Amino acid sequence: MVVLIPLTMIVIGGSTSKMLAQDLAKELGCKYMQAHTSRFPDGECYVRIESEDIDEEVVVVQNSHPDSSLVELLLLQDAAVGLGARKVTTVVPYFGYARQDERFKKGEALSAKVMVRLMELSSKKFITVDVHKPIVLDWFNGEAHDVHAAPCIGQFFKGHGIDLVLAPDEGALQRAGEVAKVIGAEFDHLEKTRLSGEVVRMAPKNVDAKDKNALIVDDIISTGGTIEAAANQLKILGAKSVTAVCTHGLFAKGALDRLRKCCNAVYSTNTIENEVSVISVAPQIAKALR
Repeated sequence: MVVLIPLTMIVIGGSTSKMLAQDLAKELGCKYMQAHTSRFPDGECYVRIESEDIDEEVVVVQNSHPDSSLVELLLLQDAAVGLGARKVTTVVPYFGYARQDERFKKGEALSAKVMVRLMELSSKKFITVDVHKPIVLDWFNGEAHDVHAAPCIGQFFKGHGIDLVLAPDEGALQRAGEVAKVIGAEFDHLEKTRLSGEVVRMAPKNVDAKDKNALIVDDIISTGGTIEAAANQLKILGAKSVTAVCTHGLFAKGALDRLRKCCNAVYSTNTIENEVSVISVAPQIAKALR
């Protein structure tokens, strides 16, 4: 009988994902290396993996957002190949440009497909977290996985008194359900009702929020407008507290400061590293790598 011995891995962290890459290496029990990244005076990216050679599988962890991070990711992949990596697996915690998965208007670029084509040039396996539409991974010519942050979010809030988990809309109800299952709480989605030309009421569709500790769960918080409106409405409906959490915390245009005024607390996972990214998705990524 032939016994297959799994190859050892080296996790290499890019500049956007240092904390997550370190968590992932600990989760896998393998070596971690932080790539050296700097910028030339003209703004071009310089990348170096400080090693003489690599004879293992390399896991590169780096976001493709913003644009400068995408260039760094491509250079990290090439550096690993140049050192002799047996296989390069690319972990992109937040897949930038994934929301442009169709040509909505004539003449538009199919951005998600372009990004996939670039990232597969030096990589045989691709992993991302809560991608906007998992169907875009079908364009990857190799093994591709979209892992869910919900179990990690649920574990973080387990035992913290959350009574009700809410999705911002019906399309995100499954994510709220996955989080609620871990916590052991009710779940529902928020429904908008237009009361007049300018007034919109937002409330849980099936569950009463009165006197409950509510948790709003979303995949991305960008400007935070939807969460802000929902939190304010839940307080009017008598919610005891409102906490917001997301997988990808972009927090554009001062969103975090505004959300802190209407929410009791705001959290995100560490797919995008920021001051509230305290929930690690490393356990879920590790499952896809084992």
